[in-house]
Amino acid sequence: MEITVIGAGAIGGVLGAHLVKAGNKITFCDKDQEHVHAMNSQGLRIEGPDETFTVECDAYTPEQLVKVNKVLDTVFLCVKAQHTREALKPFLHLIGEKTNVVSFQNGLCENEIASLIGREKTIGCFVNFSADYLEPGRILYGGVAALYLGELDGQISQRVTDLQKILQCWGPAQVTDNIWGYLWGKMSYAGLLYATALVDETMASVVRKVDLRDTLMELCSEILEVADKEGVKPIGFDDWVPDLVYPRESRDQQVLDYQLEKLAHRMASNKKTKSGIWRDLAVRKRKTEIDSQLVPILEIGASHQVPMPLTELLVKLIKDIETGSIQMDWNHLYKLKGLYESGKKICS
Repeated sequence: MEITVIGAGAIGGVLGAHLVKAGNKITFCDKDQEHVHAMNSQGLRIEGPDETFTVECDAYTPEQLVKVNKVLDTVFLCVKAQHTREALKPFLHLIGEKTNVVSFQNGLCENEIASLIGREKTIGCFVNFSADYLEPGRILYGGVAALYLGELDGQISQRVTDLQKILQCWGPAQVTDNIWGYLWGKMSYAGLLYATALVDETMASVVRKVDLRDTLMELCSEILEVADKEGVKPIGFDDWVPDLVYPRESRDQQVLDYQLEKLAHRMASNKKTKSGIWRDLAVRKRKTEIDSQLVPILEIGASHQVPMPLTELLVKLIKDIETGSIQMDWNHLYKLKGLYESGKKICS
């Protein structure tokens, strides 16, 4: 299997480096010329909780890789959700009959990939480990977490089990017959993470704010209700348990509080205590993935006539922080709380 990693940042860099370290031939592709130059000249350095290592790289910019003009075998697509289309389009003529594209992204990107190359060539993936691109040739790795591979139609195929075996050099990659369940579960968790990025604090600090908990769980419930309308049963991972949040009427607050404390402990003990969303806003000063993650869910929710006032306000606040018209502040979370307590358009 010849693997091309498109997007050699946090996720792609970590997975690709582990594959190279295990002896696999990996081609890296990234639009950042300085990153490509650093990988080719100095290697790719992964700074993890258990080890730090550097691997030699074969890296290209998209323009350089297109000139190689070789049909792609397996593609690990690891770009931000909003860059899915622009990242794949230069390579569409290099997608052959047997090419597989695996989405190692956050969001429901598999639908967009399938629209470009076909569902039969698209493989879904849920990935939850944390990592940050620090500088050209250098990535901070938060450590092993959940990773599931799955066909879009739920079948357990040979190509998915083959990928699972290859990824064991990174960690416990698993196969699922419900990849959409994991992806929607991750989206409900994303709602919580976007909320934590409204303030310049650790994720754990926000999750541990008991007075905000009902609001945050209602925010996640809005997303889970849309998944329910889509006929998807979201699946939990890494101490996030959607079943404890939704349906609302079955929520056991004591059990949920216990689970959220476990989640906060996990967040606090991770090498990366703030989310990638926070890093996009506070450090890299760039747009988040919200237009390709929560905004599409608002649109799907509208098609099902699901009121989503908290998600709508959250999207507005994140976008205002993106443009610099407001700064991170605890007051934003309390605006959400005020809206929740007003009962405006809250689902029953």
